[in-house]
Amino acid sequence: MRGLGVRVPWSAPLFLPTPYGETSDTLAPMSALERSYAEHLDREDSLAHFRERFYIADPEVCYLDGNSLGRLPLHTIDVINELMLKEWGGEVVDGWHHWLDESQSTGDLIGRAALGAAAGQVLATDTTSVNFYQLATAAIKARPGRTTVITDESNFPTDRYILQGLAKEHGLNLVIIPNSDDELITSEKLKPLLNDDVALVTFQVVQYRAGARNNVRELTELIHSCGAIALWDASHSVGSVAMNYDADGVDISVGCTYKYGNAGPGAPGWLYVSKKMQSELQVPIQGWFAQANQFGMGPKFDRADGIKGFQIATPPIFGLRSIQSSFGMMEEAGIAAIEAKCAKGTEMMIALFDGWLRELGFELGTPRDPSRRGGHVSLLHPDAFQISVAMRTLAKVIPDFRNPNAIRLAISPLPTSYVEVWDGFARLRDLVASGEFTKVSTSGAKVL
Repeated sequence: MRGLGVRVPWSAPLFLPTPYGETSDTLAPMSALERSYAEHLDREDSLAHFRERFYIADPEVCYLDGNSLGRLPLHTIDVINELMLKEWGGEVVDGWHHWLDESQSTGDLIGRAALGAAAGQVLATDTTSVNFYQLATAAIKARPGRTTVITDESNFPTDRYILQGLAKEHGLNLVIIPNSDDELITSEKLKPLLNDDVALVTFQVVQYRAGARNNVRELTELIHSCGAIALWDASHSVGSVAMNYDADGVDISVGCTYKYGNAGPGAPGWLYVSKKMQSELQVPIQGWFAQANQFGMGPKFDRADGIKGFQIATPPIFGLRSIQSSFGMMEEAGIAAIEAKCAKGTEMMIALFDGWLRELGFELGTPRDPSRRGGHVSLLHPDAFQISVAMRTLAKVIPDFRNPNAIRLAISPLPTSYVEVWDGFARLRDLVASGEFTKVSTSGAKVL
């Protein structure tokens, strides 16, 4: 598929190319508005070969929604088939002899590959929402007498809803920092709200809508200065940017595995509890997998030491094997190289926005500084929903839409090529420049 049959040719820029990155040896002298630029980046990309290790049903589709659901690794198909036939099928219940501790070993892999976390601090288990509820509740109870919880209006809805419920249940004062244009949380915004009544402060590492990346180390240190606990949600950052939880003094964190992690729809989430916090926190759900003598089946709960004490119940083996497959690939690639590709890919997206989309009524909702953004950019437009529907139905470009006016476009570093990103933006440009998007009905269309 090379075009929509509209007036702007695929290979030509809509506007005259302007020099891009004139101070950068990597980018000069090519213009990012030329497809040859993206082809050059692919030739130089040390991660390019990983694309061959993913199932891509239609090579004409520009899949730019890896920040919502990652592509399927081919190795995962083999891993799951082997689990079904050789382990579940062959071993039946005896398989539990080596399945029992997979939440911990898989958590260690996530910690090594993506979080900068030493072994014994990450558990792959349950959903992000369950883990968030567990750790937020534990943090609030660990600061008795304190009644204030702080988050921001840009935080992911589930996190805010859970905090609203906890505030109602425990009679807490929930302070919500208002939205800003770039959604970044700065020390200047947070510091005036901190005092000795604050129990918990929780933000996203990368804001789900804008793609803005918060400064984890700086904000964590500020939160600690008033004696509060910092809870980070890394769902939109894990697998796209390097995190250094141990070095940055992070207390607790949660995240998912099915976005940049490529572990599949509904794959288990994970929680991180630093060694310094493990003996201090007690989660509210006391499951039998957290029991010190699990198979003793005793009458009272006696929590196991370490990260195992934060597990509720039976590990989801199918999901864990998917995580092992995809995060094993991430560890092989190296999180530093992954972050570098995200920065370069989003830099190209912003150049294409400047050269093509700004004059078509789009605004950039993502910070320009690569150190302050994750793996996706947010393009704002009054007709964003109709455009996003048309991208899918007319242009074979898969974005996602977020209320009220944002189209999110991502580069998932292992399965996505630079040319795929470039072509997706070119098709978006043509779709809007031609007005073809206005012919698409949004009746019955789902927000994805």
